[in-house]
Amino acid sequence: QVQLVESGGGLVQAGDSLRLTCAASGVTFSSYGMAWFRQAPGKGREFVAYIDWTGSTTYYAYSVKGRFTISRDNRKNTVSLQLNSLKPEDTAVYCCAARPSQLSSTVYTAANYAYWGLGTQVTVSS
Repeated sequence: QVQLVESGGGLVQAGDSLRLTCAASGVTFSSYGMAWFRQAPGKGREFVAYIDWTGSTTYYAYSVKGRFTISRDNRKNTVSLQLNSLKPEDTAVYCCAARPSQLSSTVYTAANYAYWGLGTQVTVSS
């Protein structure tokens, strides 16, 4: 079955960096667009970043653009999220998600993703 497993979260101070990685199995990874979403306590799931199956097209939430970078390695079946200049408001559980690349629906909506990981906690102290 399809599994997405995130790693790399932790407790950091404002201004620090982290690198999150999502490892996929049970799926033809290069056929899927991949995204990161996050959910802070008491809030809904929020789109963070998306990368298409080729790695050539990316989208970011306005709140993270210029600070976060999404990338993928189709040989290793992984997608990563580099988080720089972290802020306390970035504190959340970060989850990766996968959707078939041929879908034309918006990439910004969580309901349009078929598979999800359980997430990794990122906590940024001020």
